[in-house]
Amino acid sequence: MSDHSHEITPPEPEKFDAKHLGGLQQILLGAAVGGIGVSAIGFFVARQQFAFSWLFAFAYFFTIACGALFWTSLQHATDSEWSVLVRRQMENLTRVLPWFALLFLPLLVCAPFLWKWWNLQPGDDALLDAKSGYLNQTFFYCRAAGYFFFLWWVSSTLAKRSIAQDADGAAKHTYVMRKFGIGGIVVVALSISFAGFDWLMGLDYHWFSTMWGVYLFAGAAGSSMSLLVLVITWLKSKGYLKTVNNEHYHIMGKFMLAFTIFWAYIGFSQYMLIWYANIPEETIYFRIRNTESWWYFSQFLVIGRFFLPFPVLLMQATKKTKYINYVAVWILLMQLLDVYVIVLPALHPTGFSPSMFDLFSFIGIGGLMGWLFLRNLVKSNLFPMRDPRLLGSIKLSN
Repeated sequence: MSDHSHEITPPEPEKFDAKHLGGLQQILLGAAVGGIGVSAIGFFVARQQFAFSWLFAFAYFFTIACGALFWTSLQHATDSEWSVLVRRQMENLTRVLPWFALLFLPLLVCAPFLWKWWNLQPGDDALLDAKSGYLNQTFFYCRAAGYFFFLWWVSSTLAKRSIAQDADGAAKHTYVMRKFGIGGIVVVALSISFAGFDWLMGLDYHWFSTMWGVYLFAGAAGSSMSLLVLVITWLKSKGYLKTVNNEHYHIMGKFMLAFTIFWAYIGFSQYMLIWYANIPEETIYFRIRNTESWWYFSQFLVIGRFFLPFPVLLMQATKKTKYINYVAVWILLMQLLDVYVIVLPALHPTGFSPSMFDLFSFIGIGGLMGWLFLRNLVKSNLFPMRDPRLLGSIKLSN
């Protein structure tokens, strides 16, 4: 909530001065070129390993960007006041989404190495025949194009309207963003769920889980909010966003806590239902991830993603001090581990087998996403300066 008990002076517009980046843009661009370049070598010399490594890095950053779009949409759909001062950075994060369509092309080229159903013919597998209405190449292409189109449409519209309102202050932008925010929640829910079915669950087309989309969403929402915390802290360290205070961090921390709990709840529910039913087509996912060295990764994920951050985030002192940044970094690392444990055991079912292409795919895609974010950062104001709810965000109390 916000305190409107006395008049508040609107802050001056803030634009990020590129000189404060130092050589960061060049470093990230160099990392992108180097990482993608080394990964390209893997495309020719170890295509199957490259395919899984690329999918791992792609899925990690894609889920975070989708999570950022969820938060942006939710804030518009609910006419949120608290988030106005930090919303622009979520918008900047969502503006990288169109680039994932380009980054997805290597996965299409490597489709036969990733998705075992890709080249199977009718009659080869009765279970695949039963799913052929969904698992066929034509529909796969159409769905992927649909995900990227609607994510681009919603994210670009929200960002452009928000920036346009900085110039004219027109209320019509708020109404349009509210409508797109409501629709954006649906777009994110459907896209992250069905993309998760296609690209991640599809690694073993025999396996299925009705909770898979919600599980992926829980990780995406928690990790994207954690990234927002780090971005805001970095901007404040450069002398910007001084009006963002501990109350804003408190709310961001509460959302981090909420999705730490939600991730654990959905993860346990998925595991419990599969364990209880004991159907071979369902249990295979956990059987592989409880095999040899993958068992240690799975156990550490449970402890690190829930039992460690949960008690820390319960404390108000954590959410209102610099310690929230350490928790944010930890959650992002746990999201990385989560996606790794989802993807790589499908290639190495007998145990952990690291590859340099895992690292360079991550560096390449991560460097590119970071460079694109910084490019967007310097193009617009750091907060929506003429949003009608700005004053409420400045005088936030909770």
